[in-house]
Amino acid sequence: MAQSIAPRTAYIKRYFCQLLPAPVIVDACHNASHRWRERKFDPVTTIHLFLLQILNGNTAIVHLRHLARSAVNAAAYCEARIRLPMAIFETLLDYTANLASEGCTPLWRAMRIFLVDGTSSLTPDTRSIRKLFDQPANIKPGCGYPMAKVLALLDAASGAILRPLICSLFVHEASNVWGLHPLLRAGDLLVGDRAFCSYVHLILLDARKVFGLFRIHQRQNVSFRRGRRHGALGQPTSRFIRKLGRHDQLVEWLKPKPRPKWMKKKQFDALPPGLIVRELRYHLEARGQRTRVVTIVTTLLDPMLYPAKKIAELYGMRWQVETHFAQLKTSMKMSQLKCKTADGVKKELLTYFIAYNLICRIIRDAAEQQKLPVKRISFIDAMRWLANAGEQDSLIVLLVIPLRPDRHEPRVKKYLKYRYRPMSRPRHILKKRPYLLIRPLFI
Repeated sequence: MAQSIAPRTAYIKRYFCQLLPAPVIVDACHNASHRWRERKFDPVTTIHLFLLQILNGNTAIVHLRHLARSAVNAAAYCEARIRLPMAIFETLLDYTANLASEGCTPLWRAMRIFLVDGTSSLTPDTRSIRKLFDQPANIKPGCGYPMAKVLALLDAASGAILRPLICSLFVHEASNVWGLHPLLRAGDLLVGDRAFCSYVHLILLDARKVFGLFRIHQRQNVSFRRGRRHGALGQPTSRFIRKLGRHDQLVEWLKPKPRPKWMKKKQFDALPPGLIVRELRYHLEARGQRTRVVTIVTTLLDPMLYPAKKIAELYGMRWQVETHFAQLKTSMKMSQLKCKTADGVKKELLTYFIAYNLICRIIRDAAEQQKLPVKRISFIDAMRWLANAGEQDSLIVLLVIPLRPDRHEPRVKKYLKYRYRPMSRPRHILKKRPYLLIRPLFI
């Protein structure tokens, strides 16, 4: 095993090498029981090059020789990434998540608030990847790309990604979210959209003494009418307990009869018959919003400790997940991955999240230096600085995002980049039968 790796990494002198130093990577290799020979692409050099590639928009491998100021053999570099165990990337992700979130001031009442949501990325269409990841159901085989789904747990205070669960496209988020529960501790708050709103999920969180705050599922019937019945046709299945406000009430959700497919019968039978929750409804006053009325459910039951207005503000933090994913997929170009194997795709995604956490740390340092909230620091400016800053450079003043309260932009495209027809048959068939493309094009 290599004992000294300093001569090998001398030519990669970047600021992120200080945030993720060589001893941390070596310790991660030891914890994963990984052994390596003395060579040019040792684990430290390989991971630093991988980060350099990701921070530059997941650029081509042939571009790394210009960025690193040294020759980089593409085949040797790819083989070095293949040799690294997955456990090394998972350990480094935990390290960078702690680095980005340590010392963060709680957003409210000394309560740690976490956000959960899912996203997806296109992957290359190879046989190895198709065995694990599926392509969308409305696309013919050979005419699209497989998609990897990621279920991520994020810290609301720092934006750091604590743990991602990578799975196939058609695996529902609710069947995997329990795998993130061990990262939560008593008194934490988990915020998510309606995909995570279910009796089983809330009861699992309550067993860990973790609070939940989710938007009511569209199939859940909610009524704030006094004296309503429950269980009758067209009536809510929950049992009314007490009124807390005009659109604020305590109810008891009863255990459903159908068992989730992902849960074993013995586990489902052990669940309690009911759970007391709080249902709220509020209206969005900002103009241009697609949703005007929001109904949420939470296990924050005390109206004195947790006023309805504050709970609505806490649920408003959920939209931060969309911003974080947009930064990953648009600014960092995670929307389309490049690795040709299923394990390579997972390592590539984990490296994206490691780089993202390093950027979150830079944003925190810049916010403290410039005495501004974290949200005011430009993410893309922090990413560009981290990608180009030398090892001895000091943090400069980063761009500040102007205050734009109630800003709303319609979700439409003005610039249509390509107007080619969508692929309806595999490319090798279209090459042999080009007349299949000769048909009217409607835009």
